[in-house]
Amino acid sequence: MNQLDMAGRHAIVTGGAQGIGYAVAQRLLDSGAAVSLWDVNQDQLAVAREQLAARGPVSAVGVELTDESSVNAAIAATLGAHGSVHALVNSAGITGGNGLTWELEPKVWRQVIEVNLIGSYLSCRAVIPGMLAQGYGRIVNIASIAGKEGNPNASHYSASKAGLIGLTKSLGKELAKTGVLVNAVTPAAARTPIFDSMKQEHIDFMLSKIPLGRFLQVEEAAAMIVWLCTADCAFSTGAVFDLSGGRATY
Repeated sequence: MNQLDMAGRHAIVTGGAQGIGYAVAQRLLDSGAAVSLWDVNQDQLAVAREQLAARGPVSAVGVELTDESSVNAAIAATLGAHGSVHALVNSAGITGGNGLTWELEPKVWRQVIEVNLIGSYLSCRAVIPGMLAQGYGRIVNIASIAGKEGNPNASHYSASKAGLIGLTKSLGKELAKTGVLVNAVTPAAARTPIFDSMKQEHIDFMLSKIPLGRFLQVEEAAAMIVWLCTADCAFSTGAVFDLSGGRATY
């Protein structure tokens, strides 16, 4: 494992209680960072914090990312515990299941947009003022290859991740001269608990599209994501980094 330098830094990881977010938190801690886990699942959050505590300083905040007041309370608690935020990884997300666009319930479509896109926007909105004040910050949005290509039977998920790519590019340009860099990664599927909400035929479809012939490992995702959180990432902003196992064509 390459040693990444996050010594003296503090990072927030949304959706940090499981999946890619949890792997990112592990790598951040192993790289010397202090980590705040933000997650809506209080039980998983408590377990994750206990498991990660041996690696380094970690705090946990229960937060509903679609609720502005909850996000505001979370950033206040986090700043109270750590003083500043140097990196934000927006990992929280849901799939909303699978179905044809015209057969998906509007409330499900809205929920996926709210969690995956609006939640990330609210998290960015919460941390950026502090990053601007200190003249330094790194934001990494975890989008998806579905945001580039549009997966059939997952229009709500694909649209939310395409929106997250657009948010990344806009923020990257807005913050380009401030010391705050904003990038995204577009993973192919990783076998995480998010698979529990997918149909098997959709899982098989995703695997069939990956030239490497296997799913992404969360540790592989964490390696790229945490590098994007470091000061070594200094001339990339508004960029989209591929994690698709060869699937991406642009």
